[in-house]
Amino acid sequence: MKLIREPQVAGMFYPADPKVLREQIEEYLMNVKLDGKYNNIGGLVSPHAGYQYSGKIAAAAYKTIQSHEYNNIIIISPSHRDYFNGVSIYPGDGYRTPLGEISINKTLREKIVSESDIVFESMSGHGSEHALEVQLPFLQVTLSNFEIIPLVIGDQRKENINDLAEVLANVMDEKTLIVASSDLSHYYSKALADMVDSRVIQSINEFNYEELQSDFENKRCEACGGGGIVALLKALKTKNYSHSKVLAHSDSGDVTGDNSEVVGYLSAIVYN
Repeated sequence: MKLIREPQVAGMFYPADPKVLREQIEEYLMNVKLDGKYNNIGGLVSPHAGYQYSGKIAAAAYKTIQSHEYNNIIIISPSHRDYFNGVSIYPGDGYRTPLGEISINKTLREKIVSESDIVFESMSGHGSEHALEVQLPFLQVTLSNFEIIPLVIGDQRKENINDLAEVLANVMDEKTLIVASSDLSHYYSKALADMVDSRVIQSINEFNYEELQSDFENKRCEACGGGGIVALLKALKTKNYSHSKVLAHSDSGDVTGDNSEVVGYLSAIVYN
């Protein structure tokens, strides 16, 4: 009997009806205006709020990979509800969304676990976590014929992120895409959020994971999935990727009109 992680936030963070869901994502993608064509994309950063807040921002990154060919998608998510040390990979057969089931690459999962001191198979962090789940419908609409490695970081301490980056670089090839799921600052005024989030944007645009990691550690900026962003950048720098670029940035105030306490969002890609 297959062990499948069922959707937990369909109908809340995104539509539960598959037709409505696909049409919504396709509309987001259709409305994206890119300033160029990007090839050899090894990773992307995408927000994980409800689609009504951050779907348009996420679409900017996913538009760049539309119809590309990847065998494996490694998705890195923070854990919002469970605390545990290390990084967990779902031990089952796949994840399901309203758009269908996505298989886990079990061979690659075993390789990652065997090469890492902190990555392990566990249900921890996968039960009701939304940050990983909301990326999947975008992948299902933009790509085909891929398997996933769903990773949830329970503790974003520096040594865990460095270990994760190393193992990601070891298993990365030209048919692998890494997705880091993260929002930015939470509940500052729009003006302050723009200032805090600008540090993340600058470090990503400069492909400077060391400064970004230092800023997170010293609370000069914040992102709930900051460790995943750092691991993504560090792994791809190791694999000789040369460019990192923020494609879109906004906050919840742009949707609600309330700028007193906002949540920031960005999407970015790493490419050659």
